[in-house]
Amino acid sequence: MGIKRKLLIVEDNIINRMMLEGILEPEYEVLSAEHGQEALDILKEHRNEISLILSDIMMPVMDGYTFMDRLREDPELSLIPVIVMTQGNSEEDELAVLDHGAADYLPKPYRPKIILHRVANLIKLRESAAMINQLQYDRLTRLYNKEFFFKKVQERLAQDPNGEYVIVGSNIENFKLVNDVFGRKEGDRVIQEVADIIAATIGSDGICGRFEADRFVMLQRKDKEQADRRNVNFNMTGVSSQLKNVTMRWGIYEISDRTVPVDSMCDRAFMAASSIKNQYSRFFAVYDDSLRNKMLREQSITSVMDKALEEKQFLVYFQPKYDLRTGKAAGSEALVRWIHPEWGFMSPGEFIPIFERNGFIPKLDQYVWERICMRLKQWKDTGCPLHPVSVNVSRADVFQVNLKETLVSLTKKYDVDPALLHIEITESAYAETPNQIIDTVSALREAGFIVEMDDFGSGYSSLNMLSSMSLDIVKLDMKFITNELAKPDDKSLVGDLIAMAHRIKLKVVAEGVETKEQVERLKTLDCDYVQGYYFAKPMPADEYEALIRVNEPKD
Repeated sequence: MGIKRKLLIVEDNIINRMMLEGILEPEYEVLSAEHGQEALDILKEHRNEISLILSDIMMPVMDGYTFMDRLREDPELSLIPVIVMTQGNSEEDELAVLDHGAADYLPKPYRPKIILHRVANLIKLRESAAMINQLQYDRLTRLYNKEFFFKKVQERLAQDPNGEYVIVGSNIENFKLVNDVFGRKEGDRVIQEVADIIAATIGSDGICGRFEADRFVMLQRKDKEQADRRNVNFNMTGVSSQLKNVTMRWGIYEISDRTVPVDSMCDRAFMAASSIKNQYSRFFAVYDDSLRNKMLREQSITSVMDKALEEKQFLVYFQPKYDLRTGKAAGSEALVRWIHPEWGFMSPGEFIPIFERNGFIPKLDQYVWERICMRLKQWKDTGCPLHPVSVNVSRADVFQVNLKETLVSLTKKYDVDPALLHIEITESAYAETPNQIIDTVSALREAGFIVEMDDFGSGYSSLNMLSSMSLDIVKLDMKFITNELAKPDDKSLVGDLIAMAHRIKLKVVAEGVETKEQVERLKTLDCDYVQGYYFAKPMPADEYEALIRVNEPKD
């Protein structure tokens, strides 16, 4: 026997209520209330369980008309069918209850077989409609769900083969913070309000759906979308009383090739929206071939990156650092290069940002660290002079790997002094995650590693930052060096920063040094080390080994 469906009887007359219970209880689970207010209280607890309501009209506290009006104010309760049962038998009485939202009307006295048939039919209709509704609509917003949106777009494009349409994909910027700060309930309310605004903007001629979370998608006529872009406040200021501003990013895919699947059209619209993420003044982006080519290129790189690592296509290059006092090479920075068998040399500026986005960068970093340790052991075993090598540690490494244990394990495996492995952490990482970085740096220094702050002066600088952290070396950003050394002594900050670093026992490396004038200026400012094209470009390991074996000073 199946689970009994639950009904609610709202009737103040105890005899009538008992009669209805006797008719219905053999087939249904029955809850009862004496008036509308009591029924609303029951619905607060059982709203998702009640399949149908049978209600009288004339009742104390809250009559049937008021009760049905209150049901209609609630989107969920309004979906529960109501059968009104009353003594009145005129056309006016029937119209009155139907106007207040009743699904059916039965006059008294009760006729058990008629009641059972009407109840069963209404429940069946409601459940069938709910199933269709669930298949087609998003529960929270009442917009089309993703699958039904695809279907409706396909139908529209087939019906109007010559129409000019666009797919618009959008999302709420940093929506996760809304849920984190205000809670999921408030987040759902924001989603609902944004959905209402989008639906009103699209109008009856458009098609609108919710993909998932805060992502919405629309089909519009091209001229309508362009008009909306000009006239609508797409920042949606004041969407929620608890939020000052909700920022949307909108990606537009102009439908020119109807053989493209609708889901791919939507992906392209969302890709365009993602291309302007966090750009303060840009809210719209149109998908074009350049964006498509960029996507395809990124997909190609992603698809071969694991194989490239296995086949050791990534090579470690070394850019020497020079001691300004002696003019001799005193160490180097490890830089990764990718030599692809078909594509040839690939710029780190292309593949490193992709690896940072897709989470591959920790694997690549660990590969580089191991190659450096292997090379240091080789140089040690062959009697080559040993100089420290700086390796990059990204924010992802700090959070995704057990950093200290990994590095200690590598130095033990290859019998390398940890002091020969300088750990570079960018200044931006210190600024964005200071507590995590401070703990990590302290642990690394305790294990014997030398820690450098890379890119100091690149835009996050805080003079207090240097004194509050345990560091060994600070590296001045190359753009900072270029800009500041172009200024007169009394206007430049380079000398002040070097002096300040020395006061707190830090060594200073100047990056991006390209001219003799810069070198001479840095000497007068008592800078410790320099690296840049004036001395040497990044070079393969064998060339660097030859350099440090000879280690002749620069004239």
